[in-house]
Amino acid sequence: MRTMWFAGGFHRVAVKGQQALPSEAAILTLAPHSSYFDAIPVTMTMSSIVMKAESRDIPIWGTLIKYIRPVFVSRSDQDSRRKTVEEIKRRAQSGGKWPQIMIFPEGTCTNRTCLITFKPGAFIPGVPVQPVVLRYPNRLDTITWTWQGPGALKILWLTLCQFHNQVEIEFLPVYSPSEEERKDPALYASNVRRVMAEALGVSVTDYTFEDCQLALAEGQLRLPEDTCLLEFARLVRGLGLKPEKLDRALDRHAERAGAKPGGRVTLPEFAAQLGVPVSEALEDLFSLFDEGGGGEIDLREYVVALSVVCRPSQTLDTVRLAFQMYGSQDGSIDQGALSCILRTALGVAELSVAELFRAIDQEETGKITFADFERFAETYPDFAEEYLYPDQTRFQSGTQTPPALTANGFCTDFSPENSGIGPDPLCKKLD
Repeated sequence: MRTMWFAGGFHRVAVKGQQALPSEAAILTLAPHSSYFDAIPVTMTMSSIVMKAESRDIPIWGTLIKYIRPVFVSRSDQDSRRKTVEEIKRRAQSGGKWPQIMIFPEGTCTNRTCLITFKPGAFIPGVPVQPVVLRYPNRLDTITWTWQGPGALKILWLTLCQFHNQVEIEFLPVYSPSEEERKDPALYASNVRRVMAEALGVSVTDYTFEDCQLALAEGQLRLPEDTCLLEFARLVRGLGLKPEKLDRALDRHAERAGAKPGGRVTLPEFAAQLGVPVSEALEDLFSLFDEGGGGEIDLREYVVALSVVCRPSQTLDTVRLAFQMYGSQDGSIDQGALSCILRTALGVAELSVAELFRAIDQEETGKITFADFERFAETYPDFAEEYLYPDQTRFQSGTQTPPALTANGFCTDFSPENSGIGPDPLCKKLD
């Protein structure tokens, strides 16, 4: 493997610091993760890694990778995540009998301008970890391989065209968790991320890969830059809920929301609906929908927002669910209900739907059904850009961030320049 890296232009791998013994730190957390060239520290340290089970079937590479005894994750096994965490915990608590496990806690590749939210898997065992930072101090960046930009083969070709490629691996001091961090893997992950960000000289952002997927989803209701649904998704995850796995509960939530008069619920009722205790995190989520500060929210708005976060590309499924909750006995809604649905689905405070409603309501009855909306959306697939926000722009890349304070007064600034450590200050939604 070292010969292969040399042939690829990595003639010298600069190493700073000292790698800890497995008995001192069973887990190595490496960041930032930006390319498949990040395999260099794996082969240099001979650490085990967490990787897809399908990788073992790759010719030659699959055979070589077995020598470092990786932890395989099967995407077809729904219980694979739990088994992976248990295996990491078992190895980490073996007292140095297993090779160290190197984990990329960001969980995806970024462009190294900041550190995104660390996933808690490496920190659940509650054992000391050794942070490892990676740098590519080259004049031209031919390394970065993200889900927007040059593909894998182009990155390989451009890197091979460089006569010499620099890479630096720095082992930071072992980080031993406090008792509070052992009980809270998210806190542990955040504090380790802060240490690594300081060593790299970059900032942190509370964006995750799932946030970028949501912002750039190719549904018909594409999110504008001032959307608050990214903040909504972050708050839901802060409650320990996984928006990506809540789609199965959407129908149940919608049925209960439709049964409530006007869909109104109080904070205790909202907590019971979600199956979580009343907490500061839940109050933050509740205040996002409590526009007037009256202590009640429309549960239907929460269901619509959750539907967008769970399935961002399936616009019509979200609208169909909303029609079921807001519709009268014949399933029709008026212009006010359509405005509420689309404002919530886009995560904005103000939205004019008058022109859109008139375009759908061709018979001028003052009511539209989901069949009317679906027929119009099929005829005009770009209706949102034309009727809802023709003068606004949507997210163009994963590095673009929303403004610090938007029209609804709630969204926080996730930009690297303004991100801090710890909980973000939250502003209540303006009436």
